[in-house]
Amino acid sequence: MIGWIVAGIMAVVAVRFAFDAEIRACRERDPAARNDLEVLLTYAGLHAVVGHRVAHAIHRAGIPLLPRLIMHVVRWITGIEIHPGAVIGKGLFIDHGMGVVIGETTVIGNDVTLFQGVTLGGTGKQRGKRHPTVGDRVVIGTGAKVLGNITIGNDSMIGANAVVIRDVPEHSTVVGVPGRVTKIRGQQVPSLNLDHTHLPDPLTQRLARLQQEIDALERHLREQRKAQPPTSS
Repeated sequence: MIGWIVAGIMAVVAVRFAFDAEIRACRERDPAARNDLEVLLTYAGLHAVVGHRVAHAIHRAGIPLLPRLIMHVVRWITGIEIHPGAVIGKGLFIDHGMGVVIGETTVIGNDVTLFQGVTLGGTGKQRGKRHPTVGDRVVIGTGAKVLGNITIGNDSMIGANAVVIRDVPEHSTVVGVPGRVTKIRGQQVPSLNLDHTHLPDPLTQRLARLQQEIDALERHLREQRKAQPPTSS
């Protein structure tokens, strides 16, 4: 019994140091995270990443079936489905995580944040690269779908429930179905912004400007009619 307890403590300590970047990501990006032990024991996103690192190493070694079995168990425990072939950088934070799907040829950079219900999926039945490549410091909001062999540039933000099917430049914000880009390229972002719901909608903004122009034209026409002298019969 004591041996099992000691082994468990050693395993927790090993994970703490091996996944320092991921634990710090949880502490920095989730205000509900109280301490490292709480993150280690209760954060499903961290558990999914730990399982994936093990399965990915076995997958790269060419061992069949076992990596998929490991991730099948991880999905059953966490609600997060990650193919062992996916390549994931340091500092990934999966918030809550239920319903997150990461496909086989997905590549994720460093310090990426995924909220619940995100899909990084493929299109078609072709083999080879068919899933997204996500750059560094990208935030993908709740329920967003990023589909196909596309690239999401560094420091971009994908709004909640957006459907992205085309490449996204760096420092961009994407909203809507299909996803529309509001470029913020060249602006320095002082800190990681996790507000993935209050984002500008370029289509709505353009419609609002058109309505303002129509209202101005109608006012001008009314003033012109008032200024015209009455016609004599």
